[in-house]
Amino acid sequence: MIHVICKSEAYTYNVYHIIKAFFPSEKITAETEEEASHYVAVSLPDAEDIRIGETEILRAAGPHAQDREDPKDPEVKMIRYGIDLVLYERLEELTGRPQAWGILTGVRPTKIAMEKLEERWTKDRFVPWFQQECKVSPGKAELSFEIAEREQELLGKLDCEDGYSLYVGIPFCPSVCTYCSFSSGALKDWKDRIWDYLSALQKELAFIGAECQCRKLNTIYIGGGTPTTLTAVQLQSLLDCIDTYFSREYLKEYTVEAGRPDSITREKLQVLRDHGITRISINPQSMQQKTLDAIGRHHRVEEITEAYRLAREMGFDNINMDLIAGLPGETVRDMEDTLKKIKELSPDSLTVHSLAVKRAAKMELKDLEPDAQKTATVLSEMIKAAQETAQEMGLFPYYLYRQKNIAGNFENVGYAKDGRAGIYNVLIMEEKQSVIAAGAGASTKIVLKEPVPVPGNQKKKMTKLLRIENVKDVGQYIERIDEMLLRKRGLWGEES
Repeated sequence: MIHVICKSEAYTYNVYHIIKAFFPSEKITAETEEEASHYVAVSLPDAEDIRIGETEILRAAGPHAQDREDPKDPEVKMIRYGIDLVLYERLEELTGRPQAWGILTGVRPTKIAMEKLEERWTKDRFVPWFQQECKVSPGKAELSFEIAEREQELLGKLDCEDGYSLYVGIPFCPSVCTYCSFSSGALKDWKDRIWDYLSALQKELAFIGAECQCRKLNTIYIGGGTPTTLTAVQLQSLLDCIDTYFSREYLKEYTVEAGRPDSITREKLQVLRDHGITRISINPQSMQQKTLDAIGRHHRVEEITEAYRLAREMGFDNINMDLIAGLPGETVRDMEDTLKKIKELSPDSLTVHSLAVKRAAKMELKDLEPDAQKTATVLSEMIKAAQETAQEMGLFPYYLYRQKNIAGNFENVGYAKDGRAGIYNVLIMEEKQSVIAAGAGASTKIVLKEPVPVPGNQKKKMTKLLRIENVKDVGQYIERIDEMLLRKRGLWGEES
């Protein structure tokens, strides 16, 4: 067990996650002591305690303090940055394991690259700065800037001022994968309430359509869960509703996550074709049967290939496939075999995730390899193999994000052919355009022109992002749909 004492709660989050990156299997406890003699004290098993004082913090942050000042609270931000640097350097020296993403603990490292790109920084200027400032490896620094450049090009095609995107959530799956923590459930548990859910969802969609009628809809993304768990008739009903209440005049992308191959039929694919869906996902996660069985995917590897070829036969020319690196029991050779099979299919885009185990998932960290160094080495080789295969397939990295408890402290990367990148994926990462979301557990994000006061604290300003959450429980969503509508009333404020 690792125990942490921080002088202020403001330092705890980063300290916890930096330690977790080096010791993913260790339990970490933390407490705050305002009268503590050190800003941070860390008690490690079988090692000397790490104590970080003011002198060390100022020495570490000094060259960067001006860049790190926050007009709301410059001292706290600068101190936090100094703590992060000192702690990271101590842990790297202690373990001998540098972390690819250095001191970064957030899910969107490319946002930093995007900010610098908007300030007209070049790659030659950004890469050494990112390495020095955040201890990021040269490879990840270069990847961040390369992706930011592609994201900027994609975002330039959208109307981020007057446009918006629509997310529609279908929280059902044929079965729930052991690693999954999304607010989705097995179809068998909800089969008697699917139409009730669709009725509530369509009511919300009609409301959103009215609220957004003066805005330009740029992308639609139907996700989950697995939207194709719906029957063809149910899918038809949902897509008819969207056609009724939303204009396609400014639409640039329409995605449906077909996802699980055991949910895909010719009839359902025909419904998608008839409604002009431009992009679908068929997600194997692995092409190893032993792995599919272990993670609760009740289908054969052959069904993945059959579903993919059926979609191609029916004319879908923008198909994404997802893989997960680091699934229990998989070796680098397994990953290489999976990549070989994916390469033979030649999807238009490929998203490679590093396994992340959340508290809500059936899988636990103890189910994974207890040797953190071995895990990081295996993951590194898997990710390298994926990068090389993507390059051989003519796919380029276009978006990236990270998650908490991600195996090996790595990342998730989306690769795509020219003209086949998922625009919605970039929007979610960069938060440049409002996303209006419908369905159980769906989260609406309104990009504000100016910061607004934090509720309950009128002196403090929040960021330019307003979140509106729907309840996660499907039954509660159905029963409280009118409340969900009230939460979205006047989405655009005085401008609506």
